[in-house]
Formats: sequence, structure tokens, C-alpha cells
Amino acid sequence: MRFPLRLKFFIFASLLAVAPLGMVAQNLTKLTRDELKSAANEDLTTVAAQLRETFDNTFRGRWLSPLMVIRNGVNSNELGVPQKVSLLTLGLQELPEVVALQLSVEGSDLPILVTNEAFASKLTEAGLNPVETLTTTSQLIQSIGGTGQFGKPIVGQLPQTGDWIATIALPLTTKIAGRQVTLAAKIELSSLGEMVRRHPFAQRGEITVIDQAGRTVLGETSVQLSDRAIVAAAKPLIVAGARADALQPYVRPDGMAMLGAYAFPDWFQWAVVTELSEASAYAVVNQITKQILIVGAIGFFAAACGALIFARQLTHPILQIGTVAAQVGEGDFSARVKNVRSRDEIGDLAKRFNAMIAQLAERLELMKFVSRGTMSAIQRADQDGMHRGGERRRVSVIFTDIRGYTEFSERVPPEVVIEALNQYFDVQTDIVEEHGGDVDKFVGDALVAVFEGDNMEARAVSCSVGIAEAMAGLLEKYPEYNLHVGIGVASGEVVMGAMGARERMDFTVLGSTVNLSARLCSKADPGEVLLDQATRDAAAGLADVRFSAMEPIPLKGYADPVPNYSAGRAEASKSASA
Repeated sequence: MRFPLRLKFFIFASLLAVAPLGMVAQNLTKLTRDELKSAANEDLTTVAAQLRETFDNTFRGRWLSPLMVIRNGVNSNELGVPQKVSLLTLGLQELPEVVALQLSVEGSDLPILVTNEAFASKLTEAGLNPVETLTTTSQLIQSIGGTGQFGKPIVGQLPQTGDWIATIALPLTTKIAGRQVTLAAKIELSSLGEMVRRHPFAQRGEITVIDQAGRTVLGETSVQLSDRAIVAAAKPLIVAGARADALQPYVRPDGMAMLGAYAFPDWFQWAVVTELSEASAYAVVNQITKQILIVGAIGFFAAACGALIFARQLTHPILQIGTVAAQVGEGDFSARVKNVRSRDEIGDLAKRFNAMIAQLAERLELMKFVSRGTMSAIQRADQDGMHRGGERRRVSVIFTDIRGYTEFSERVPPEVVIEALNQYFDVQTDIVEEHGGDVDKFVGDALVAVFEGDNMEARAVSCSVGIAEAMAGLLEKYPEYNLHVGIGVASGEVVMGAMGARERMDFTVLGSTVNLSARLCSKADPGEVLLDQATRDAAAGLADVRFSAMEPIPLKGYADPVPNYSAGRAEASKSASA
């Protein structure tokens, strides 16, 4: 059923007319609501802050400080290796929640490891190897050192037992055989979970500890809660290392209105979230609100007559904007909103709408400068826009490179260079699109195309052979150009996604497969198509393409010569041999 715009504005204007009545009614409930809100918010923030301080004090006092003492003892040059191992064993006995201590020497895969016997037995009963489970790998230690996270816990859950374990690495100043030595410890965090479960607030509200991915921690199972607005708000602050506590009212996906607060421990990449339903916090205010609605309805009908005149005057320019919007929707970007001279928000809206139409026309032209993959990624992006990062995909990549381009560009005017380059790229792009590929980018005189989906290798090979034939045709048509094309094709996994700076990104593909395609292209003779083994195997069934095994060629970045194949049209190959 159509709801006329003038009727909408009539209702809106009527509501404005009764706004003073609403303001008076609001003052009747403001004091009550503020008091209830203040009490609830203070309770939420206090609980979150208490748990934050408890977590930090527990980590600092119960674990980090004793581990620093152990590290300082192990750091002593007066102790030999046996005495240092004894110090680790003694420290493990005095710290029951520390389930493993180890000394790792840089470049060695055999650390000195001391484990808690009771916890090791628990791991064994769960079918785990205690040594493998409790050993802190050299890669993790290097990662901690590389990010400057020495002394900061890295937390994870053992799915087989449900235990939450924190890993801490502390560097030593002494060296063994000139190599860096690191003290690593693993701490079982069940005591923090008990603090949360036994807190008195948990009887009437909810306490949740989340990590930077929005998953719960310290519980038996990890649950994803990113669909809650308060969790979504806290996640980027955890990643950014922010430590500002905050309050936030929000509505859960199930429709329940909530009040929430969160605080960030200094030593953990977590947020402590406390929540209380608005129904519980504002029960008295809800009753007063019902009375306000009744009074507001009466005021609305009283003001309706005066609002009708206002609505009629207001809607005329809005309807004109709607007409222009329909023209733009049909593709007419020359349409503009005219004869709106009011010096108010409506006039500003008309000017902004005209500016928007001009910008849309510009963006339509800009779409020609990006690949279909880029446009698809933008359309799939959420309301926050594109984010840097990528995902693994299996694709076939084509590199084409125009041979003789440098000499050609030096002997002819720039206008001819651009005209010829565009002509060559037009032909190549048409062939790529005919075979279901996507042109990723143009790099100087080179073209990069990506093929995904079913039979991508076969389509990529057919496309490459087609480009080689088309370029040969252009050479016959423009022999004075003396331009040839070499082509390389490789298939495999790549990383596809948005990369670059925050304000200037490029949606592209990266990885060894892309590099291999480029290397093969650089080795291809003029008019030749070189394939890697994976592409040739997948496209071997092409009836109109003939493959010839080539001598393995050495490529930059590869230890051994790389097997490769030449591809050409089967009929052409037979004619040549005849």
C-alpha cells in the first residue's frame, strides 16, 4: 500500500507540534530515570573495574613477579646449568598454577623443560603428549620477541581438556654459546574463571570475558558473541590496546534491551563485559513512559490541523527531488533538481542531491579503472567498508608482456604509444572476458588476468593461446610496430584481498603462483605461451591445444630448474610440422 509523502510529512509536522508537550512529560520521568541509570551504570562499571584490577593484580603478583625472580636467578652467571634446572623445578613447586617452565636457546629445538606432574598426568589421560603440549615453540618465542610482547601473556584453550593456558616469555641477559636464552612459562588460568563465576553480580546480571575476536574466554567452551553490539564495540579497542572503560546501552539480536559496561585488563588482550537488562534496571520508568504515550496521543490529534498546512508546503520540493531520483535511477545523470530556492534544510538537500548526482557520474567512470574482482569485493564489504587482508584461493594467473615495447616507445610519438598500447590491451581484455577471466591490473606494457572456478586452468590456457594468435594478427596488421607478446600461465594457491595503505588500497592477488606466472612470462619467447606443470596437467584434455614439454628452466627464487610446457593451437602445430 502506497503511503504518500505529504501524509508522512503531515504526521511528522504534527509530531513536532506536540513536542513541547513531550518535553514537559519527559521532565517528569528524567529524574527517576537518571537515578536508576546512575545506580545501574555505577554497578556495571564497578564490577568490570573490580575484575579488571583483580586480573591485573593476580597476574602481576601471583605469576609475573615470581617468574621475574626465577628469571633473575637463572640469569646469574654464578649458577651452572644443573643449578638453573633445579631453580626451575623449585619455582614450579612454589607456583602450582604454573604448569611448565622452560629455557630455550636461540637456534636450538631442544629446550630445557620442567612440567607440573599433576597437570602432565591430566594431559596424558586426555590422550595428549605433555612435552609437546607444554613446550613453547621457538617460532612462538621469536614471534613474541618480534612484536615486543615479552612479559605479556598469550592465551589459548586446550580443546581436549578445556583448560585455558597463558604463555609468557622473558628474555635472559646471559647467553649460552653466544646465543639468546629465553625463559618461557605456561600458566593454567582456571582461578580467573572462578573469580568471574563466583562474583556476586553474576547472580543478577551477566559477566563475560571476551578476546579480540569477540569469543568468550575462561569458560568450558568458547562462544562467538560478535553479534552483540557491546562486544562489537569493545573488539577494536582490544586490538588497538585502548584502556578506556565505557558504558553502552544496546539491543541484543533476540530483541532484549540491555545496559552494559566494559573494562580492559592491562596484562591481557581481553575485555571484561558486564550486562544488565533494561527491563530490570528501568522497571519504574517503563510505567511512567506508558502514561506519557497516552498524553502524547491526545496532543497529537489536537495539533493535527495546524500541521496539515505545514506538511503541504514542505513536501513540494521533496517530491521534485523524488522525480529527479527516478530519472537518475534510469541512468540519466544529466538530471538536476531545479527551482528550489528555500534557504533551509530542503534547499541544502537539493544542492547536495545535485552534487551527489555529479559524483555518481564520476564514480561510474571510475568503475572502468578497477577489476570485476575489486567491484565484487566492494559490494560484499560490510557497512564499515573494505578492510585490508586476504584469503587463500586457488586460481590460474596469466601474465602477458609486450616485447619490443621499450624500443617502440622511443622511436614513435607518445600519442602513438598510448594508442597502440590501448589497442593491444583492448584485444587481450576481450579475449580474457570471453574465457571467463578477470583483468586484475595493467602494469606498464604487461597485463595480469585471474581465472577462478570450474575448468579455470583450461580456460586460462585457451585464453593465452587465443591472445597469442590475436597478437600475431595485430603484428601482421601493424608490422611497423614490431611488437610481440610473451605469456606465462601458472595455477595454484594465492592470497586474494585488499592490500596497501589504509587510505589507498589495491584489491589484487599475491603469492608464489603469481610470481611463477611472471617468471614464466619473462622467459617466454615472442609469441610463446609457457605453462607450469599444474596448469598443463589440469588442461591436458583440451582438444584444440597442443602441449610441448620444454627443458626445465632456472627461475629466480627457485632452487631447482622449473618444469614447463609450451602451448599452441593444435592445427597450427600440425601445419608447421607438415
